[in-house]
Order: sequence, then C-alpha cells, then structure tokens
Amino acid sequence: MLAGISSDYYLRLEQGRDHHPSAHVIDALARALQLDEDATAHLHRLAQPAAARPRTEESERAPDSVIQLIAWWSDTPAFVQGRHMDVLAANALASAVSPVFSPGVNIVEATFLDPEVRRLVGDDAWDTIAHNAVARLRALAGSNVDDPRLDELVGELSARSDRFRRLWARHDIEVGGTPTYTFNHPLVGAVTVNVERFGVIGAEGQLLIVHHADLGSPSERALRLLAGMVASEHHRPT
Repeated sequence: MLAGISSDYYLRLEQGRDHHPSAHVIDALARALQLDEDATAHLHRLAQPAAARPRTEESERAPDSVIQLIAWWSDTPAFVQGRHMDVLAANALASAVSPVFSPGVNIVEATFLDPEVRRLVGDDAWDTIAHNAVARLRALAGSNVDDPRLDELVGELSARSDRFRRLWARHDIEVGGTPTYTFNHPLVGAVTVNVERFGVIGAEGQLLIVHHADLGSPSERALRLLAGMVASEHHRPT
C-alpha cells in the first residue's frame, strides 16, 4: 500500500479495531491521502484524543478580563468566539461592522441561514466564507463527537441548508491562515479587514477574533468613521 502498512492493518483501522495507531502510521496515512498540514494535525488529534470534556448545563462564557479588554478597543473590531463558533462577547465596533458579530449569534448558523451575511460580503466571497466556517467548526469539534451542542447545531443546519450538509460531509479542516474579508457596509461603504485569531488562555476552544485594516488605507478611514458613529450613538442623550 502507498502508506507502507498492510491491507489487514488498514482494515483494522477502518473498522475501529485499533484505537491507538502510532504517529508514524498516521504520518504515512496522511502522505498517502495527500493531506495538507492542517488536515494531518487534525488526524493526529483524532488518533490521540484528549480526555472527554465533562458535560455541563452551564453556558459557555468569555473571561471577564477579555470582555473588559476588547471594550477598550474603540477603534478595533473584536469579539470572542466559543468552541461551537458562538459569539460570546463583542465590542461595539465589531457589532457595528456586522450584527453577526454580536453576543448570542452563532457564526456558522448566521452564515448559512441569515441572508444579510451574503449581502454584506457578496456572493463570490460568501462561498469561501461558508466553506471556511464549516471546516473551522469541524476542526474545533475535533474528536469530541458526542458533544450535544455540536449535534444540535449540525443537525439543524443539515436540515435547513443543503449547502451546509454537502460541506459538512466533505470533512475539510481549516485552522490556519490569515484571511482578508471585504464587507459592503451600508453606512461607510466597502471595508477590507485582515482577520487575526488568538487563543484565549484558560478557556478551551475560545478564540479572540480581531479585525484590522491596512494602515493608511481607505478601509482604515472607513473603520475610523464607523467608530466615530458608534461613539456618538453611545454618548447621545436618552
């Protein structure tokens, strides 16, 4: 075989009769399947899963310190994304860039079910964003296949979106890279932002997502204009 292992051993892996293949075997399978770096790393995580996360009814929360931090970033859109891609916290400018970046919204769900997302980014960009959203959800889920929240989310989206169902069945993985998105904002026009992701220490699976425009660009000026509108709105007398 291309992977350098016997057909009998490969059959045992397929049937789940060997739960602990070595790193050497995983690397060989990844080469035979022509997996990229992200997919290979994901395969290693699946082969050596961490201890199952205890089930709890408590809602996932962003750390208070991170919530306070991003609230001070008046000129930089930022939000905290949970392990199921729920928005757990966001500053005012992030929500002004798009209502999708607001606490309580699930980004994958909004991508496929909210037509405003497609209008905001355009049809061509939406295809890429949809693919990346599904691939990132699968990467975040990892080997935690018995997660009730994940089951509920995937079940609902599979029933309501043919596009999601097809993408989920592909088992693509996306964890790296620094994407660039352009939002067609109704107030300030086109805004092109770079997206940075940072892991939140002590909060498994949570990411701090930060958007920033190139210095001196029209998009930076548009973001500053939008930030000024947000500040004026918050200081307006009631």
